[in-house]
Amino acid sequence: MIVFDRLGLHRSTFYPRAQLPSLLTHTWLAAAFALVLSSGPLGAAELKVTVTSKPIHSLIASVMGATGQPKLLVDGNASPHTYAMKPSDSKAVQDAAVFFRVSEGLEPFTAKLVKSLPKTVRVVSLQEAPDLTLLDRRQGGTFEAHSDAKKPGHGHSHAHDHGDEQTGGVDPHVWLDPANARKMTNHIAAILSAANPADAATYKANAEAHSATIAALTAELETELAPVKGRPFVVFHDAYQYFERHFGLTAAGSITVSPDVQPSARRLTAIRQKIGQLGATCVFAEPQFKSKLIDTVIEGTKARPGTLDPEGGLIPAGPDLYSTLMRSLAGGLKDCLARSS
Repeated sequence: MIVFDRLGLHRSTFYPRAQLPSLLTHTWLAAAFALVLSSGPLGAAELKVTVTSKPIHSLIASVMGATGQPKLLVDGNASPHTYAMKPSDSKAVQDAAVFFRVSEGLEPFTAKLVKSLPKTVRVVSLQEAPDLTLLDRRQGGTFEAHSDAKKPGHGHSHAHDHGDEQTGGVDPHVWLDPANARKMTNHIAAILSAANPADAATYKANAEAHSATIAALTAELETELAPVKGRPFVVFHDAYQYFERHFGLTAAGSITVSPDVQPSARRLTAIRQKIGQLGATCVFAEPQFKSKLIDTVIEGTKARPGTLDPEGGLIPAGPDLYSTLMRSLAGGLKDCLARSS
């Protein structure tokens, strides 16, 4: 058998046959122990977190930082409104310690899923985070005024589509109010800390840093959007009222309540009339839903087409998505509305 001396030079050493098994056993044990030590602290396992959609995945990724990477279900240009789960998605949720969603209203595919999860999975609906400003869904195709903001308790909102109208409930696009995003960031840190106390200090520090980033972003967007306040526009589906309210913008109506609901002829007629009453404005499509309805609505009017992406479908997932998403919305609104003046 060959062994090495202290200078790294090998020399031939012969051991009795009976000693070889014991020597090999000790050698392998030593190598295995060295491998464990080199891989990090004993028992340190990454917290498994699964998230439904891109905007909240971005907030969670920012809070987790280098401690781990949350698993995203609705990736690419898919929409949480119409997403159909894959078998691998179900497994990712079942294996998670924490499962984050916005709400059943935004992600209807989660309704049955959460009822079948083991008790080891903590389900967190971020729409229920403490102290969020929540807005009622708006009724009808044209909007006369903003809904009153409210701060209900921690109850679920179950709004369902009937035709092209809505029966009420909370508008689930809560992340588009940056003040809400900051509160959700702090809530995420508290949830993760409870699930993994070893990294609680890191989660808290990351949440504070990201909250400061959102505060600076908010000031930046307020300055950018100030010149187009009060200029009316129409959106594809009613997803933007949190953004509108925070930055003082004026949406005149939406083509559809939800992307999977076909608008009635009456609704389209009302929107065309609204565009005519308001004069030149903008009508915004969404990249997830290629619809000819935009062309139908603006035909014969002075309105310009534009595109807004409230769910970040065209933006790579990750911690930077939230800031990129908000800047993209502000830029798209400003570019179109400034040209319509």
